[in-house]
Amino acid sequence: MRSATYVVAALALWMVGCAAHRSELEIPDREAIYDRPLEEMWPEVRTFFTENNLPYREDKGSMVLETDWRQEFGGSKIAGYWHRYMVLGKRESPTQSKLWIVRITKSANKTLSKPGKEIDWGVNRRGPGTTESDAPLTGDEFTPPTTSPEDWEAMLNEPQGDNSFFAESAQGARDLVMEWKVFRSIAPKLAKAENAPKPVQVAKAPSAKEAPSAMAFECGLPIIGLAKQAKKGAVLLLGEMHGTQEVPRFLAQTVCQSVVAGVPVTVGLELPLESQTRIDAFIDSAGTEEDWLKLMDAPFWRSPYPDGRGSEAMANMLEQLRQLRSRGLDIEAFVFDHPKAQGQERERAMAATVKQQVGATPDRFFVLLSGNVHARTKAGLPWDKKYRPMGLLLKDDLDEVAALDMAYDSGSAWICAVNSQGKKDRLDCGVRDAKGKDNGDRFFMHQWDGTNDEGYDGVFYVGPVNASAPAVQRGMGRPGANDNSGHPLKDEGTSLAAVR
Repeated sequence: MRSATYVVAALALWMVGCAAHRSELEIPDREAIYDRPLEEMWPEVRTFFTENNLPYREDKGSMVLETDWRQEFGGSKIAGYWHRYMVLGKRESPTQSKLWIVRITKSANKTLSKPGKEIDWGVNRRGPGTTESDAPLTGDEFTPPTTSPEDWEAMLNEPQGDNSFFAESAQGARDLVMEWKVFRSIAPKLAKAENAPKPVQVAKAPSAKEAPSAMAFECGLPIIGLAKQAKKGAVLLLGEMHGTQEVPRFLAQTVCQSVVAGVPVTVGLELPLESQTRIDAFIDSAGTEEDWLKLMDAPFWRSPYPDGRGSEAMANMLEQLRQLRSRGLDIEAFVFDHPKAQGQERERAMAATVKQQVGATPDRFFVLLSGNVHARTKAGLPWDKKYRPMGLLLKDDLDEVAALDMAYDSGSAWICAVNSQGKKDRLDCGVRDAKGKDNGDRFFMHQWDGTNDEGYDGVFYVGPVNASAPAVQRGMGRPGANDNSGHPLKDEGTSLAAVR
């Protein structure tokens, strides 16, 4: 009886004062401790994963379970990330226990892969049923199927079941957010069933018949610092270097995690204004091949200046937003670029479009992705001291605007630069080295106490970067459907004439 009372009291105090519960997005700074022996707590852990449709395998007798793989967003293999949980029950004392939950991430591409890790087919590939000596197999050996190397590699790209061991790359990290989600669900049940908290309510799309379960979505490892930014009425400017795989994924994770935590999100993209109708239709579509062709059948995707905004990763990010919306989440998207305008006129036009959107729906969280010059909130550029970027124009007129500059570890990006021979109006576009600084492998946002000289309030960090080539290089249909799109070819540069 004393233990039951302790659980209820401790949970009540935690709900009132603990920073871990201020937001579903905030990452706790301490472990959740159950005032129950491990043997009494563990059955409720099983029930939690069963009720939330997270199938698992359990190592009987050891208080360890492992869930099945779930694909992040369910998008194409351009991103190709899968996640599973390893759950370990631990004894804190004879009468107390805790959980460690590790989120394991695997990818079909090489973003997480260790250097030098490549598939080596060798010269002795044989079909199932044979070994090196042509002796019959006993059933325990693993041999590749009698298909082409390309088909075999495509199968290995998707970590399903036992095949998960052969995924291209992987990493694991402890997920304190998930640990506290489990705690909030089962700790009151250990005391008294009627004290069980209500499930987290996602931001439901107006057209959805019922609110989906928050646990039904795989949004990736929680982004550190997102909780301070994701709130209704806030405008978050992300100033990027175009042409990476990681920034569109960071944006999609930001949207997914925010909406699942109950915050409706509107995404703003630096794409031409004439693309709005196509993007609206695509976000509301079933994502068929015909829907993809309608989206991609626009001059923007075939631009002679493929600067990274029309990359495979950007196209896949739109697919991820479409899928989340189709499952009942409250997600909107709009475009704000005015490519026919130049210089200061373009900045004013973009800012006006954004302000119109924010003014029409002020109770949403706006996340805007643009080149890092447009996101600045202070006047002046090296070539024009009076220049007023879009970010500054927004900050002058809107209540809550934060501008974050892109931070990243070294890697590559699809970059367009002036021709190496210095010819006017001639660009070279291709995969280029990108020099950054290693700040770990976790996505995070960090806002400073003030604004720096370039007009940024902080940074968003995406880890090592990998180039993402223009989507149309793989065709006009659904990206990743039948290609090698997760691995853009290395390139020393493509002339403007060649791109045409």
